[in-house]
Amino acid sequence: MQTDKKNSVSTPAVRSRRFRWSPGLVAGLILMGLLVIVAVIAPLVLDQAANSLTDNASQGPSADHPLGTDQFGRDVMARSLVATRLTLIMTTATTVIAVVSGIAIGTMIWLAPRLIRDTVLRIIEAAVAYPSLIFALIIAAILGQSTWSAVMAIAISSIPAFARLTANMAAAVSHRDFVTMAKLQGVSGPRVIVRHLLPNMAEPLLVLTATVFATTLMDLSSLSFVGLGVQSPDYDFGRLLNDGLFNIYSQPMQAIGPAVMIALTGLAAMLIGDGVAAATDPRGGRKFTLSKKRASEVPAHVTAEGDSVVQVDNLHVRSADGKGLVKGVSLSIRKGEVLGLVGESGSGKSLTAMSIAGLLPDELAVEARCLRVGDLDILGRPERQRLATEIGLVFQDPGTTFNPALRMGPQLTEVSRVHGGLSGKQAKKTIVGALHEIRVTRPEARLRQHPHELSGGMLQRAKIASSLMTEPRVLIADEPTTALDVTVQAEVLRQFRAINRSHGTALLFISHDLGVVQALCDRVLVMKAGAIVEELTREQLATAHVTHPYTQQLLAATPSRALREVEK
Repeated sequence: MQTDKKNSVSTPAVRSRRFRWSPGLVAGLILMGLLVIVAVIAPLVLDQAANSLTDNASQGPSADHPLGTDQFGRDVMARSLVATRLTLIMTTATTVIAVVSGIAIGTMIWLAPRLIRDTVLRIIEAAVAYPSLIFALIIAAILGQSTWSAVMAIAISSIPAFARLTANMAAAVSHRDFVTMAKLQGVSGPRVIVRHLLPNMAEPLLVLTATVFATTLMDLSSLSFVGLGVQSPDYDFGRLLNDGLFNIYSQPMQAIGPAVMIALTGLAAMLIGDGVAAATDPRGGRKFTLSKKRASEVPAHVTAEGDSVVQVDNLHVRSADGKGLVKGVSLSIRKGEVLGLVGESGSGKSLTAMSIAGLLPDELAVEARCLRVGDLDILGRPERQRLATEIGLVFQDPGTTFNPALRMGPQLTEVSRVHGGLSGKQAKKTIVGALHEIRVTRPEARLRQHPHELSGGMLQRAKIASSLMTEPRVLIADEPTTALDVTVQAEVLRQFRAINRSHGTALLFISHDLGVVQALCDRVLVMKAGAIVEELTREQLATAHVTHPYTQQLLAATPSRALREVEK
């Protein structure tokens, strides 16, 4: 374990993500490899035995015919092996169509406007209300009896279920802090999907893909079995089962061959899916040596105090049903000032902060006489590049701030690379210096780690460092110490104060802890039920010179020993 204790931090070994071979994965790959070999070779060497009519009709198992012959004298085993090629081609094509379409629909709707998202979700829910096989039967009947009609029928009928499952997973990931940050940085929708959504859904999607492959195999075989799929002279496993139905009592081996092949193919797919999902878990791997290169220093930039950096006048935030969530909030923050926003959970603190950052959900309505950061009008159509570079965000839970599927380096340098115009090498050098300045040990090694390999304090300090790389006008810290223990809280708060003093960065600090706010902030706004009920200076708060009953209640609930060491 890694712990933060002032300047001394025990350092864990850096882990390198490495593919892990499990027995199930190996077995699945071997079995599927054998099936692919059979699919390639069998039609070349067994075509005559599988398709030539002979006088050896309806014979039982023998040395020449291990599974016997059908009513036309064709070798049942040879036909079962030859059918592997067409079956695998059809199943793979159907799975690809269903999975790609389902993933595209399930992820894109969470980046679309709310009206489109709700409409598509309702359509998907209506489609999955019907059994997919019945849906496929209807489509196959409309398209006609053919091999590729069966493929399209099963693919179309499988899309809604896969899209709904993908949408359910994407819903949780799309509201994570690192996706919110990507939107703030102006990352395009397709890039958000590829870089942030899909990597964090990879494991369940792989398992689901394997499941779709197996169920698709069964559905295609079912369509062929009832006569709506593959037609003679072609044949797949389902068609062979249909042919063997007439002799099921006198010649049962004729049905056992294709049935065994269906079972083996489905088993191979499930073993591969489960094994690959476990192997792609970024939390495993082997150790490698830590780099001993020293980090470079980043010079401090001192800015002078001047006019307001943030100006909010009569801000209102309403829900879709018209309920007021934030009611007439007005505030301003000057250069180099730390403004505290304090109140109980649900008082509207985070909504106010996200309004300033332009990151409120689409379903919330925002109104204000003025809402700006510098000359950037948040109520208008602010440039995403300016939003990403002029507003820094530090969220409450450092564990959700970073994408767990990616290493720290690309995430910490993304803004400076995408919007700052720095090369990868320049961005790396800059973030190493920023991490060193904020007392992150071995910064170069940290860039090669995954988020789970760093402690909460390290992650929070790394986020603070990355937020300062573009020298933002304002840094919004939304309860950044709530998820940390007391010792780490003091260290992180000390870093905030040091940054504020050395860089002159305007800071909006959100908390429900008046002791922390008193130690850090120059002015304090107290919120309750979406409104500002009192404004205090640090001195008024320190001497308990407050007038509003709610503020008095907060003071009464504050521990007597605040974190005074932060002021040092």
